[in-house]
Amino acid sequence: MNVPLLDLNAQLEPLRAEILEKITAVVDSTRYILGPEVVGLEQEIADYCRAGFGIGVASGTDALLASLMALGVGPGDLVVTTPYTFFATMGSILRLGAQPVFVDIDPVTFNLDPDRLGEVLADKKIREKIKVILPVHLYGQCADMDRIMALASKNRIPVLEDAAQAIGSVCPMMENGQTVWRKAGAIGVAGCFSFFPSKNLGCMGDGGMVVTNDEELAEKLTILRNHGAEPKYYHAVIGGNFRLDALQAAILRIKLQHLPAWHVARRRNAARYNKLFRQAGLLDAGVIETPAAVFREEAGKEKTEVDFHIYNQYVLRTRDRDRLLRFLVDHSIGVEIYYPVPLHKQKCVSHFGYGDLSFPEAEKAAAETLALPIYSELTAGMQEYVVSRIKEFYS
Repeated sequence: MNVPLLDLNAQLEPLRAEILEKITAVVDSTRYILGPEVVGLEQEIADYCRAGFGIGVASGTDALLASLMALGVGPGDLVVTTPYTFFATMGSILRLGAQPVFVDIDPVTFNLDPDRLGEVLADKKIREKIKVILPVHLYGQCADMDRIMALASKNRIPVLEDAAQAIGSVCPMMENGQTVWRKAGAIGVAGCFSFFPSKNLGCMGDGGMVVTNDEELAEKLTILRNHGAEPKYYHAVIGGNFRLDALQAAILRIKLQHLPAWHVARRRNAARYNKLFRQAGLLDAGVIETPAAVFREEAGKEKTEVDFHIYNQYVLRTRDRDRLLRFLVDHSIGVEIYYPVPLHKQKCVSHFGYGDLSFPEAEKAAAETLALPIYSELTAGMQEYVVSRIKEFYS
C-alpha cells in the first residue's frame, strides 16, 4: 500500500469544478492584484479568527516580516522566539537587522516554554532590548498564551503570534476569572498565517495573512505590503511587495468553507492513530509517544467541534527515529522530520555564536520526532497499515 504524507489531489477532486469556475471568473475580471477577492478573503479570515482586521500578503514569511516592520523592529532590537520551528520565524527577524533571543520549548507541546520565557524576561539588560515576543503555535496547537500574555503584559512587550500552522486552533485564556476560548492569531497584537499548499488551509502557490484587532496596525500593514505607498507614488515609509494575488484569494475563499470539516477529520484521524498505537502495545512499550492535545479536557463535551488541536502535523517521538524513517519510506509510507536542525544550530547564524548555546528540549525534539500522514482524506485502512509497519519495525 502507498500512503503519501499529503495527498492534495484527494482534497482537490470534489472542489475542482468550483475552483476552476472561480479561476476563470478572476481571469475574465482582469483584477489580479488585490481587488475584491482579496478584500473578501480578508474579511472572511478576520471573522473566522474573531479578529477585527485581515491583511492579505504574499506568504506566511511576508506576514511575519511585514508585522515585525509594522511593530518597529530594526537593528539592535531583540525578538524572543523558539529555536524549534521553520526557518522563516528566525529569518524574518534577521532580515531586519534584529537578533533572536531563543527560549527552549515545552517537551510536551513543542511550543515555547513560559517558564523559560520568564527566566529571560527576568534579565533586565536583555529585557530592555526586547521589542517583540514571537511564540509559534507549532503543529496546530496553541502555545500557552495565557501565561505568555501575562508575562508580556507585565513587561509591556507586544506579542506577535506565528500561527502559520494553527489557523482556527483555540486556546483557553483566563479573563475576569472565567475561561474564554480565543483563536490563534487574535490573542496577541497580531497573528501571522501561511497558506502554503500543505497547510490545513492551503492555496495553489504562496499566500499569507495577518490578522489584528488594532486598527492603526492594520493600516500600517496595508501600506507596508504595497511598497509603503500612501497614496500611490507617495512613500513616507519603506515597505515591500507583500501583496496577495486575487487568484490565490479566490481559491482560499472556496476552501475556507470546508476548513471546519477538515479540522474535525484530522482530529478523527489523530484519535484513530492514538487508539491503534495503544492497541498495538507500542505506547506501553515506550518506543513511541503520540502527540498530546493539552487543551482537550478543557474543550468540554463536544470535543470534536472544538479546535483544541488542528493537527497540521501528527508528530511522534520515536526511538531509533532515523532507522524507522528509512523503514517506513521503504514500505511506501510518506514521513517527514520537522525539524532536523534547531535554528540556533543553523550554519547561517554560526557567526553569532548561537551554536555554543544549549536548548536541550529543542535539540532532543529535533533528534526524536517524526511526522506521519494526517490529512483529512486519509483512510482507516491507510492508518492501520502505517501502524502495522511501525509495530513490525519495533518487533
